[in-house]
Amino acid sequence: MAVLSFAVVMATQTANASSQAMREALIVVSNRLPFVLKPNEEGQLVRKFSAGGLVTAVAPVVARCNGLWVGWPGIFLEPGQEEPAIPESEDSHSTPFANLLSNQIVPVFMEKVHFDQFYNGCCNGTFWPLFHSMPDRAIFFADHWKAYLEMNQLFAKKAMEAVERLVQKEKDILPLVWVHDYHLTLAAAIIRKLATEKGIRIKLGFFLHIPFPPWDIFRLLPWANQVLEGLLGCDMVGFHIEDYCLNFLDCCQRQFDYKVDRKTFMVDHDDRRISVRPLPIGIPFDKFAQMAEQAPRVVKESRQKIILGVDRLDYTKGLVHRLRAYEHLLTKHSKYIEQVIFLQIAVPSRTDVKEYQDLKEEMDQLVGKINGQFSTANWSPIRYIYGSISQAELAAFYRDAAVCVVTPLRDGMNLVAKEFVACQIEDPGVLILSPFAGAGEMMHEALIVNPYEVDSAAETIHRALSMSLDERQVRMTHLRKREKMNDVDAWTVGFLKAMDSSLLGETIPVLRPPVEEIGQMLTTPEDFDCFLSDYLSGGDKLAILLDYDGTLAPIAPHPDMAIIPNETKRVLERLSNCPDVYVAIISGRSVASVKSMVALENITYAGNHGLEILHPDGTKFTHPMPTEYEEKISQLMEKLQEEVCCHGAWVENKGVLLTFHYREAPEDARENLVAKARSMIESFGFNCFPALCALEAKPPVEWDKGRAAIYILRTAFGVDWSERIRIIFAGDDVGDEDAIVALKGIAATFRVGSDMGISTAADRRLPNTDVVLALLKWIERYMMHRKPARFSASATVVSTNLATSPQSILEPMESEVEVGV
Repeated sequence: MAVLSFAVVMATQTANASSQAMREALIVVSNRLPFVLKPNEEGQLVRKFSAGGLVTAVAPVVARCNGLWVGWPGIFLEPGQEEPAIPESEDSHSTPFANLLSNQIVPVFMEKVHFDQFYNGCCNGTFWPLFHSMPDRAIFFADHWKAYLEMNQLFAKKAMEAVERLVQKEKDILPLVWVHDYHLTLAAAIIRKLATEKGIRIKLGFFLHIPFPPWDIFRLLPWANQVLEGLLGCDMVGFHIEDYCLNFLDCCQRQFDYKVDRKTFMVDHDDRRISVRPLPIGIPFDKFAQMAEQAPRVVKESRQKIILGVDRLDYTKGLVHRLRAYEHLLTKHSKYIEQVIFLQIAVPSRTDVKEYQDLKEEMDQLVGKINGQFSTANWSPIRYIYGSISQAELAAFYRDAAVCVVTPLRDGMNLVAKEFVACQIEDPGVLILSPFAGAGEMMHEALIVNPYEVDSAAETIHRALSMSLDERQVRMTHLRKREKMNDVDAWTVGFLKAMDSSLLGETIPVLRPPVEEIGQMLTTPEDFDCFLSDYLSGGDKLAILLDYDGTLAPIAPHPDMAIIPNETKRVLERLSNCPDVYVAIISGRSVASVKSMVALENITYAGNHGLEILHPDGTKFTHPMPTEYEEKISQLMEKLQEEVCCHGAWVENKGVLLTFHYREAPEDARENLVAKARSMIESFGFNCFPALCALEAKPPVEWDKGRAAIYILRTAFGVDWSERIRIIFAGDDVGDEDAIVALKGIAATFRVGSDMGISTAADRRLPNTDVVLALLKWIERYMMHRKPARFSASATVVSTNLATSPQSILEPMESEVEVGV
């Protein structure tokens, strides 16, 4: 398994003492085993690999800790038939389950009639549509529920046999039982009851691989109480994203009036505290990237761009809506006729169920209609593959596609989006993603589109097809970096961390950073709870000061491409409208640029590292420049453009500052360009400051982000601002260190960036812009649920200060230049 990021290994230090005294072993309980049994040519049963992230990530852990896997092997027993033995693996290396010995398998055999009522009836006829918020498709039959209960009892009984087998083999062992998915929502409580009766200590975790619905949908289930009680038999219940966690907490409170803590994501039940955690699943990223490198070309028409869709043929996937959007695209933008091909791969699913048969018929008719309407002698707009294809062939399609459309009407996570990103190793394509998939919550660089808005979806495909190479590269680079870091191994680590498991570090190879650095990186809501809860608990107003590039928006090759994600923007907007929160953005951009990029009211904008400040009421402060530098700045810009603006390097005029950008310059040319630019900047009398792949030319005035931050806070809150408010600052660059140093001891400060080699005065580090978003979400949730502030100050509470010299506001700080408003 891949070496894992140290950021997710922090919890290895936190397992409680009693757990450390006992060796843990993992027992996985899932509807299916990591393989199915099928007869070979000689009629003997052999293992056939089951693809999937769960198998890839978890099977090696079970093998390493000598754990057990409980599940159905894919074959049915006739009444009275003896259970067959589980064969050993024929392949000892290439598959994830290869090292799982037969004595580590606990098979759950069942008769076909029971399976049909349990799986096709209750699981896929009731749970699947209801949990995907499509209650009109759900059926509620008592016979199906009875079969579901009996199968959960059977799985729980087999799981308990696995627990007893481990305990009998080794006295000082602590079984960690991990139950999976909607097929087994009752099993955990039954396992806990059986273990309690036998006096065996266990740890129980659950993970749901599909969405968890809101309460108004969930309560339609006649057996909602039993499902909640079943899940609350666990020590930890995991979901893909935070929204599903909040839905679950809401159901626990409204269905049972149980005490829930939405700040710490906890439920009190039966004298126990159950933790609820978002654990977004990933993919084996490196495996898909390697397959993409090795896969042969499968598409011959090099001049035609491929729009790709890959889905099970299921009504939750939005396939019909997607094809109608493509039809609108061809109607409105006829230039794409003979220039694009829509390749839709639909994997057969539940072919014996009428709803799925009807969906296939509708898809067949719609594909025929669109092909009939737009086809030419040499081209058909849609290629429709109804069937399964190999992973290698799929990786080739992912690699060669210009656009991948992942637009489910509802989906727990959707790994197709992540697989496409992993396979984008050449000319980068564009991912179009539905906000109703769990992946839409975190893959911000994708083009997000509502699949129900067919016209909008068509225009989004048009935008993707016409997107410039620069923008495609920026978006895909960030997507790939995130998915590589948050791969399927990181998901397993997240579960073990949430369970305080000693298996973390024992069974998974990890890279451990120096001990003194581990505590500095914050990544999760639990980390924010520990670091910020007490600091914000007094009820004071909160001031949030943020940098823009690299903090709110990912770094991009060109400033115009550094777009703030929509989700970040929405959170900022809500925070700025909160009566107890004051938001300011202090950027190296011009004030006009940063305001246009964020485009929100009720926010103070500071540009050029604070030399320009624009308050929400329209009042503006501009730090005065020595007269000679107002003339020199245009001369310096002309000189830089003539002598060093080559090889992709360019200069940006910010009004009172110049920035020389060399990000696009080749590595071998950078050193010479930077040296010449620095020499020119200094020869004109400007101070030269390094930025990220840039040099800042700044007039020699005693003003920086630190002084600007203090000026903003005192302007907004008065002379005793430091005693009346709480402050959070986050920035990613050298210039932000000035503010971090200035606010040291009076604010909670964060340096954004994963490079632990860069020293910082900040209290803590945040690895990337995604975690900045997580921090802002945590702040929003915390401020909504805490007690009201002792006072309510507006951004203009001390309006007289706006006519006051900023130098007087900064006293007793020293200054050698005379300044004024």
